[in-house]
Amino acid sequence: MCGIIGYIGKSNAVTVILDGLKRLEYRGYDSAGIAFFTDNNRIAVRRCKGKINDLYPMLMQQIPQTHTAIGHTRWATHGRPSEENAHPHRSNGIVLVHNGIIENYLQLKKELEKEGYNFTSETDTEVMCHLIHKYSSSYDIPLEEAVRRAMKDIRGAYAIAVMSEKEPGKIVGVRRDSPLVVGLGDGEFFVASDIPAFLSYSRDVIFLNDDEMVVMTDSGITISTLDGTTLQKDVMSISWNSSMAEKGGYRHFMLKEIFEQPRAIADTITGRLHPETGEINLEEFHLTPDYLKDIKKIFIVACGTSWHAAMVGKYMIEELARVPVEVDIASEFRYRNPLLGSKTLFIAITQSGETADTLAAQRHAKQLGTKVMSICNVIGSTASREADAVFYTRSGPEIGVASTKAFTTQLVGLFLFAIALGRINNVVSKEQAKKLLSELLMIPDKVETVLSNDSEIEKIAKESFKKDSSLYLGRGINYPIAMEGALKLKEISYIHAEAYPAGEMKHGPIALVEEDFPVLFLAPKDRLYEKVISNIQEIRSRSGKIIAVTTEGNTNITDFSDYSIYVPEADPLVLPILLVVPLQLIAYHIGVLRGCDVDQPRNLAKSVTVE
Repeated sequence: MCGIIGYIGKSNAVTVILDGLKRLEYRGYDSAGIAFFTDNNRIAVRRCKGKINDLYPMLMQQIPQTHTAIGHTRWATHGRPSEENAHPHRSNGIVLVHNGIIENYLQLKKELEKEGYNFTSETDTEVMCHLIHKYSSSYDIPLEEAVRRAMKDIRGAYAIAVMSEKEPGKIVGVRRDSPLVVGLGDGEFFVASDIPAFLSYSRDVIFLNDDEMVVMTDSGITISTLDGTTLQKDVMSISWNSSMAEKGGYRHFMLKEIFEQPRAIADTITGRLHPETGEINLEEFHLTPDYLKDIKKIFIVACGTSWHAAMVGKYMIEELARVPVEVDIASEFRYRNPLLGSKTLFIAITQSGETADTLAAQRHAKQLGTKVMSICNVIGSTASREADAVFYTRSGPEIGVASTKAFTTQLVGLFLFAIALGRINNVVSKEQAKKLLSELLMIPDKVETVLSNDSEIEKIAKESFKKDSSLYLGRGINYPIAMEGALKLKEISYIHAEAYPAGEMKHGPIALVEEDFPVLFLAPKDRLYEKVISNIQEIRSRSGKIIAVTTEGNTNITDFSDYSIYVPEADPLVLPILLVVPLQLIAYHIGVLRGCDVDQPRNLAKSVTVE
C-alpha cells in the first residue's frame, strides 16, 4: 500500500527519489522518508510524519550530491503515523524500506531482543532490518546473501529495498506478495513499487515475481531467486508516458480521470470487436470457444469499486449468456471453501493487479483446479502474470485513489465477454450482437455528453454538500451503480452514504428519511421505471430531497424530483456506464466543496497490497 523507490545512477539520487515519491503519492501515505549515501560512505536517513514536502527542510535546503538512495511513503499498519515509525529503518549500517506485513514479527522481535537488539519503533519492518544486520555481521557475506538468509526467517508479505554501509553503491530488492518492479535507464537503474515512480526516466521495466531478488550496482543489475539461481528476465517496454500521469491542467487527478473516460473506453474497445459481423475477438480474452462452451458457472471476485463492476457483470453475463454467476468479495472468498471445478470459470477484477485479497482468492481458485481470467489495467502485474487468461483494460495510469475510469473500462470488458459467451452459447444472435456492439461504440460520445453537463451537476452538489448523510437507490443492474455512487461519496467527501435496492427502502432505510434528507435515485426510463417512481413518491411524502438521474427526454421526472440529471438513452446493459459518471462528478464536487483531499482521501491507499 506504501510506495518504494530506489535509485543508482549518474543523476542526483536524492532528487530522483523525491520526484519518484511525489509520483507515488496517489497510493496513499501518512509519513515519508529517504536514505542516501554521504561523501564518507555513511548512510544518512531523513524521515517525517506527514507529506513529502516536509522532507525538504530536513535536507537543510540543499539537496546532497549522491548517486545511491532509497525512499518510502508509509501507510500505517503496525504503529501509528509518526517519525519513529516512518521508513527507512536502520540497524547499525543496514538501512531498508518495506511494503507489506510480517506475520511472525512478534516472535522474531522477542528472539532479537534476547540477542541484544534494541527496537525504536512500533513497526514490523524493524525486525527485517535487525535480521539482515544479524546475518551480515555474523558472517562475512555480501548484502544479498544476508538478505537471503533473513528472508528465510520471515513469514508474510514484503517488498523491500536494502542498502549497507559496508557496500556503498549497491541496492538489493526482494518481493513476496507485494509488487516490485525494476527500471532500466541509460547508465541508471531503479527499483520501485509501481512504474510511475520512474516513468519520466525509463519505460523499460522488469517485473519481479515472488521470491525473486534484484541486486543493483552502478555497473548493472542481476536478478535471481531467493535460493540463488540466476534468472534471465524479459524486459518490457511500457507504452504510457509521464505526461499521462500528470494533471494536464485539471485541478485534481480525479477530475482529469473522470474526463478521460471517453478516451479510456474507446481505447478498451478498439480492435476487440467487429460490429459489422457481431463478433468479438476471443483472442483478447485468451480463452478458446471449446472451453467457453463447457462453462457451467462463473465466479467473479473483486474488492471495492471492482466488486461493484463484478455485480454489474453478473447481470450482463446472466442476461446475455444464460450462465449462472456468483459474485464474491475477495476477502471473504479466500477464507471459505467454494464449490469450484473444471467447468467453472473464475474471473478476478483488479485495477492494479496487486490487490492482496484478490490475488489470494485467485490463487485459491487455481489450487482448486479452476481456470482463472483476470480483468486488469496494469500490464505485467502479478494478477495478470498468474492468471490463465487476461483481459487488459486500457485506462492508462489511474492516479486518483478513488477509481473512476478503471471502473467504466471494467464494465466494457465484462460487456464484451458477456456478448462473446452469449454468441458461443447461441443465446445472442448475430443481429442482436451487432446491435449491442453498435450501442457500445456510441458510449464514448455519450459519456462526453454527460461530462458536458458538469456545471449543472456542480450546482446540485452545492445544494447538498453540507448534509451529513444520504441514500443512493437503484434497481436491477443499476443497484450496483448506486453502491458505487455511495462509495465515491464516502471516499471523497467523508459523508456517510448508503446504497440499497430501491424496493428494499421500505424495509428499514426509510426510517432515516426526514425533511431535506438527500436521496439519489437512479431512474432511467426502463422496464423498472414505474417501480422506481413509486419509491420516489414514498420519499416525497416524507419531505426528502430527491436527486434523480434519468435518461434524456424523460421530462416528467421533474414532477417527482427536486433535481434532475439527464444521460443519453442507451441499451439497459450499457446504461450503467453512463449513469455512474454524474455520480462520480457529484462526489468530486462535494469533496472539493468540503475542503477534502479528493486525490488522496484520508486513511485510503490506491492499491491495497496488505490483508
